[in-house]
Amino acid sequence: MSEHRRKTSQPQGGGRAAARRAAQQSSGRRAAPSRGVTSASPSGSHGEEAPYAGRAAARRAAQRGGGGGRGGSDGGGGRRRGGGDGGHEGRGRGGRRPGKKRFIDYPRAGRRGLRRWVPSWKLVSGLCIGFLGLLMGLAGLAYAMVAKPEVKDAAKAENNVYYWADGSQMVATGGEVNRQVIDYAQIPEAMRNAVISAENKSFDTDHGIDPMGIARAVFNMAKGGETQGGSTITQQYVKNSRLSQEQTLSRKFEELFITLKVGSEMKKKDVMAGYLNVSYYGRGASGIQAAARTYYGVDAKDLNASQCAFLASLLKGASYYDPAGAPEVDPVQATAAKNLARAKKRWKWILDEEVKDGRMSQKERDGYTKFPMPDKPKRAAQLGGQIGYLVNTANAEIYEHTNITKDMLDQGGYEIHTTFDQKKVNQLSKAVKRVYDENIDPKKRPEDTHVQFGGTSVDPKTGAIQAIYGGVDATKHYQSNADPTGAAVGSTFKPFVLAAAMEYGKRDPSGGEEQDESQRTKVSPLSIYNGANKLKIKKYNGEIWTDKAGKEWLQTNDDHESYGNITLREAMQWSANSPYVQLGMDVGTDKVKKAAIAAGLKDDRYMADASVPSFSIGTSSPSTTSMAGAYATFAARGQQRDPFSVTEVKKRGKPEYQHKVVTKSAFDSVIADNVTDVLKNVVEKGTGTSAQLPGREVAGKTGTTDDNLSAWFVGYTPQLSTAISMYRLDDDEKHKNRKFEKMYGTGGKDKIHGASFPAQVWHDYMIEAMKKEKAEPFPKAEPIGDKVYGGGASKKPTPTPTPTPTETETTKPTPTPTPTKDVPSPDPSETCGTWDWNCQNNNGGANAGTVQGNDGGTDTGTTQGGDAGTDTGTSTGTTGGDDGSDGGTTTGTNNGGTGGNGNGNNSTGSTNWWGGTTG
Repeated sequence: MSEHRRKTSQPQGGGRAAARRAAQQSSGRRAAPSRGVTSASPSGSHGEEAPYAGRAAARRAAQRGGGGGRGGSDGGGGRRRGGGDGGHEGRGRGGRRPGKKRFIDYPRAGRRGLRRWVPSWKLVSGLCIGFLGLLMGLAGLAYAMVAKPEVKDAAKAENNVYYWADGSQMVATGGEVNRQVIDYAQIPEAMRNAVISAENKSFDTDHGIDPMGIARAVFNMAKGGETQGGSTITQQYVKNSRLSQEQTLSRKFEELFITLKVGSEMKKKDVMAGYLNVSYYGRGASGIQAAARTYYGVDAKDLNASQCAFLASLLKGASYYDPAGAPEVDPVQATAAKNLARAKKRWKWILDEEVKDGRMSQKERDGYTKFPMPDKPKRAAQLGGQIGYLVNTANAEIYEHTNITKDMLDQGGYEIHTTFDQKKVNQLSKAVKRVYDENIDPKKRPEDTHVQFGGTSVDPKTGAIQAIYGGVDATKHYQSNADPTGAAVGSTFKPFVLAAAMEYGKRDPSGGEEQDESQRTKVSPLSIYNGANKLKIKKYNGEIWTDKAGKEWLQTNDDHESYGNITLREAMQWSANSPYVQLGMDVGTDKVKKAAIAAGLKDDRYMADASVPSFSIGTSSPSTTSMAGAYATFAARGQQRDPFSVTEVKKRGKPEYQHKVVTKSAFDSVIADNVTDVLKNVVEKGTGTSAQLPGREVAGKTGTTDDNLSAWFVGYTPQLSTAISMYRLDDDEKHKNRKFEKMYGTGGKDKIHGASFPAQVWHDYMIEAMKKEKAEPFPKAEPIGDKVYGGGASKKPTPTPTPTPTETETTKPTPTPTPTKDVPSPDPSETCGTWDWNCQNNNGGANAGTVQGNDGGTDTGTTQGGDAGTDTGTSTGTTGGDDGSDGGTTTGTNNGGTGGNGNGNNSTGSTNWWGGTTG
């Protein structure tokens, strides 16, 4: 090429070389020059010719470099696309050559990094408009498809059908369709005003939805004051008109569209009439007419403004505003007293709101100062006897374990399959009635008034509740006595103390309050404790226990008997209190409580204060169901299963709930078997002999409380656990502050013990309930723990103890313990029939010592050891006091006398591990 060729003008900013370098730096590689173009040095020497790449490569390089304008003409006539800004040689083109535009520019072209993925405002706006349009289209379609609710369709409630355990029908109830639709004109204006002021002040002007009302309700709720409903009357009408009450998102959306349609198409008076006709007011009453008849015995048109205000309060939740209470729904908050206080407060508030809203004059309001107490509930005839209690028990379980509410259940349509055995329910009811009719006569004795019995029977293998006794009649006595009543359980609580002693052990007196397992000594039932009356209770470390006032605790025994040094096994046998109170202190009452809960008792308001010594002897007041379930844990060798009454719930054939048995290991089998063995001894030789079942092994415990306010017997066979309670409590709800009454003189007895009427009911029921069951023995108890000494008991055998004289009692030798004096001694010639609870083949047969063959025979020993045999038996050795084993030999002539601490069950030479040999 000629050296006279004119140089290309250099554009400002560095020219082509600068543009080329910029493109290379931006793209990370050298951009290919245009075809046929050479690069020359300023001296005129020729560089190497660039490799051919074409326009497409140049265009891509320009795009990567983000370069400037299109350059002017070059000497060779070639076109250059590069990094230059164009200058005077060409026009700037903004970077890249325009291509075909995309409809949705995402990811965004011409952007790098994060900016490439950030949508433009045009894209966002377009998407929002499109989405809103789609929603409006769907909403319009949904609005067109939904139908307005019809009151008559909503009124088609169904019955609930309850079934016995064998699948046969028990009762059909719960959905009696207690509703009568009335016209708007028949609804009193006072009722309309009350619900508007209480539920929806903007009802006359809103379109079915009231955002301000929702905000106002939230604000008032935050302040803790009375709240007007957040939902409008229209919304509630739509909701209540639907039989399906499931809380799903689709149902909520459907209700919203129905509400909008109702608000725009229905007249306000029709909405109001529909709402009041379809709403549920409790007691099975749906609709204002049924509510007026149910609560006040009048037609709706005859209600006054005060009554209307009360009925309007029920719409907030009848279970919590009905003065009759709803303990089956919530035994803590839905009591009659709390409901009444709650109803009075809201009733007053509604009347005041009507005055504020101008719907009632102040003069009229001043005339309503007395709360309009409604009538007492009336129970359906088919719920009489025990059926009502069974239904309530099943319903309470449904409320607790499912999403089915009381309102849903009241509307009906459910199949409830229960665990109740019809025969056992009838047998338990007959056993109570027989004992009551034969012994309780309110006309003859004032002490026989207000006598109540309660009972529950549980299968230890599953936890299924097979029978309950709730009272004389569910239509007359409403609260089930199988539920918690407040009656303390007394000494039936002691097995939990013994279980805790074997599980956790006695604390080291030199250790701290909390001690690990290595510092504790597991306790054997053969441990020796001081059984003295008025024993001064001490802490585990030997310090005297005092209450907050500094007062010492002196523990008494029943009838003020003193037993001296006595094994825990014997202390349970004779129901001595002082050994078990001190044992509870040595182990820790917190551990006793833990053992009771592990067995199945609930840690609720019926569990007594565990910080005081008396906790160990039954100041708690659980239900008979809980006690039967807890003892069933011992019967099941330590495997705990919660009592239950409902196996399955269906709605129109579709399963809604199925019970699953959950088994927990509460105690090691060795511990449970030892508790059973000790309780078996109570029935065979101690205070529970009146509960013996011919040919069957029975374990159980009697219980009596201070001032004779309640008496219990809880016992079990391997197949069935049953708890029976007895107490006196005024059943008249008109009487305020009802209290338990003492049972001294009740039934003609000086004092009611667990061994008397409760054990008699238990015996009469169990002998029938177990008639077709094969007799099963309890597992043999294996040795456990160490023999420890507590309460000041001596480690050496001591002579028969004499109680320490006090200011109020004289010194006397401790008599050989005997069963409760209420239990008569049978004639040896009698034969035992099915109902002859007083006729028992007891240990040792006819004896010359004490009643029922206990501790009979001649014994030359000195302590309260084991049974020495029958009246013909002769014991020649010294009684081994600690183990209760008689060292002599006996010759039994009736039912087998006992040589050691034997059981007198016609066994020969069978050695019991606690000492002694059965003769």
